[in-house]
Order: sequence, then C-alpha cells, then structure tokens
Amino acid sequence: MTIDVQPLPIVHMQGAGKRYGTGAGAVHALKGIDLAIRPGEFVALCGPSGSGKSTLLNLMAGIDAPTEGRALLLNHDFGSLSDVAAAALRAKTIGFVFQFFNLLPVLSIFDNVYYPLMLNGHSRAEARDEVMSMLERVGLIAHYKRRPGELSGGQQQRAAIARALVKRPALVVADEPTGNLDTHTGEEIVDLLLDMNKELQTTFVISTHSLQLKDRARRVIEIEDGRLKRDGQQN
Repeated sequence: MTIDVQPLPIVHMQGAGKRYGTGAGAVHALKGIDLAIRPGEFVALCGPSGSGKSTLLNLMAGIDAPTEGRALLLNHDFGSLSDVAAAALRAKTIGFVFQFFNLLPVLSIFDNVYYPLMLNGHSRAEARDEVMSMLERVGLIAHYKRRPGELSGGQQQRAAIARALVKRPALVVADEPTGNLDTHTGEEIVDLLLDMNKELQTTFVISTHSLQLKDRARRVIEIEDGRLKRDGQQN
C-alpha cells in the first residue's frame, strides 16, 4: 500500500478569527478560517474590498494575532510568541511585496534589496553576490546603482520582489502587487512572480483584484464577509 505523505504546511489556520473592539461595537473581520498553505504553492487570495483579505494576510504573516483559533507559521503559533520572537520569525522566513513598492527612496536599488539581509546580520560584502544574483533574476542588474525614483513603476516592483526573495523566505505575502501598474506591466509582474515560484519553489500568497493573476494562480481562495467562500485548485 502506498502512503501519500503531504509536506507540513507553511501556514496552518484552525478556526482563526479576528475581532476588533468589544461588545456591541465589535467588528468581526475574519470568522472561523480553516486552511493550510503548503510549500511551493502559488495562491491568489480574492474577494471584494472589506472582505478580510488584508486581515488574513496579516494573520498569515504574524503581523497580527487571531482573537479566536490559531494561526501557525512553520508550526510556530503566533498567538503564543512574544512580539520580539514573532518579529524575528518574520524577518527570517517571510518576504513582503506591497502595492506601492515601499522602497527606501534615499537608497540605491542594490541597498534596497540588501536591506533585509542587513537586518538578518549579513554584511554588505557577504551579501553582494546574492543581491546581484537576485537583481539579475528580476531583470535589474543594469540598474543596481540607481535610486527608486529613477525607475518606472514596473521596475520598482521588480526591485521590491527581489527584496522579498533575496533572503530565500519560506513564504512571500503580496498585497495587490499589480494594483498600481498598467495592464501590460501588471502582466509582466505576474509572469515574474510565476517564474520565481517555479524556479525557487517559494510559496506565494497574493491578495489581488487582478483577473489575470486570479486566472493564472494554481489555487484560488475567496473571502467574503470575513468567511472562507471558496478554496480550490486550478489547472
């Protein structure tokens, strides 16, 4: 008899919920979320504005802790970790990509990508090869000395993706990474994210309104009114 052994989840949520406030004025942003994100997955997180997508990303990344149930990252329960321990876990294991890039304008593209490695104790000299390799992967090797303001929006998002990936995180969470880009540039960024997922086997969870990203994701999770509406695999 063959036993199908599944890898341990990167993210595991059990009845996870998030409530803001107390009493009659309490707002339930998430309710009873059960899901597991496994290594190497490429997941689109979809739903209307206010549905709870950003809150769910925050629970996955340990930026916020659930008020009900459990949210685990690599089997670490964020609800039981101190703020310092949670921050250390995020720094080592999670990469972030944002809609508005969040690059540091006074730093070069090289130093923006190097920044998370610096936070994890790597010297600039030690990190140089890794940073340059990642910039080459995202098509920015010729621009490493420039500052963010000298690049297009698509190039800045490529730099942000390199920054998220350079420390080889177990999980990348991305909040509307194509939302600030035109359609053509957004499609290029989707191509890049899929390529990085395939090449590096990094797990991606991406909050999006983008139809092309939703259509091309291998798994789609839909949230509505704080509850899990759909969770399905796609070809």
